[in-house]
Amino acid sequence: MTKQHLYNAIKIFGCIVIVLTLFRFVSLDFWWVRIFDFPHVQLTCITATALALYFIKFDYKWLNDYIIIGGIIACFIFQISKIYPYTPLSSTEIGNVTEDEQHDSLKIYVANVLQKNKEPRFLIDEIKTANADVIILTETDKIWQKNIAPIVNARYPYQVEVPQDNTYGMLLYSRKELVNPKVMFMVDDGIPSIHTKVKLNNTQLVQLYAIHPTPPMPQHNPTSSDRDKEMMLTAQLASKSELPVIVTGDFNDVAWSQTTTLFQRISGLLDMRKGRGFFNTFNANNPLMRWPLDHMFVSEHFRVIEIGLGNDINSDHFPFYASLSFEPEKAAEQKMPPPTKDELSRMEEQIKGKPGFEMIDEITN
Repeated sequence: MTKQHLYNAIKIFGCIVIVLTLFRFVSLDFWWVRIFDFPHVQLTCITATALALYFIKFDYKWLNDYIIIGGIIACFIFQISKIYPYTPLSSTEIGNVTEDEQHDSLKIYVANVLQKNKEPRFLIDEIKTANADVIILTETDKIWQKNIAPIVNARYPYQVEVPQDNTYGMLLYSRKELVNPKVMFMVDDGIPSIHTKVKLNNTQLVQLYAIHPTPPMPQHNPTSSDRDKEMMLTAQLASKSELPVIVTGDFNDVAWSQTTTLFQRISGLLDMRKGRGFFNTFNANNPLMRWPLDHMFVSEHFRVIEIGLGNDINSDHFPFYASLSFEPEKAAEQKMPPPTKDELSRMEEQIKGKPGFEMIDEITN
């Protein structure tokens, strides 16, 4: 390869980086557009590489080089601004537990088990080790329900089970009392979510929403509209709740995307990842292509005792868990500002144009 060919290759590489970054601003919900929301950290590393290479061959006499390298620098700054809040260098959005006081606590464990996973023993070991108050499992069919029944029946008296063979089954187990649990089909009659109140030790009720919206992928859904709608409907419910709120599950979306950012602004919930780390849950099988798909957002009434990833359960997702301290007396210190009119308008646009959600009969324990 000649020097000119190398220079042209670097220039093309830089232009590709700019185009890939600009995809984030394309207002289309097709999967091949929205998929670029996911590998943001990887794209940041690629952009840094393009920037370093361009400096090697930079032509100080050519105006186009200034334009291209300016574009690459702008892209790099934008990308860093999006991922910086999820690094330990940033301030936390939700505070740590107040250790010198006694508070009620709640530990939640969330895992996408991978429906075709034939090794339930790994999850069973995790359930024993995690010793969580609430367990939420997605991609669970009747086989999974049967395989884990001995361990969950012995430990968790409160259960909401919606096994399905379409990779959207959901199982919820709790050793704390569930009040008025419901299974909701908010967008699609094959995509359930679980809405329930959880009674803490001091009889305080907490509203819990467990969701698993469909991803924008050709084999699932060619657009992100269903996912976005379910997230916005859940955000609406959270914002109107008179109780403390927790929303968790496999969102099939990354923390820094436009949709999840809007979800957080509408719901007013806090992201415990901010200031603590990425805690990438997917893809467990590929260390180079990982990002956070499983989330837990909480209202300002909570503080963090512990947050982390579980062990490998032979799934394409790592489990995600958090121990929360209920401290409503300090809620005002970390309350989110209300959404703007523009954000409310964007939420309505994402909800508009599709049938409202349905609810099946209330589930009793």
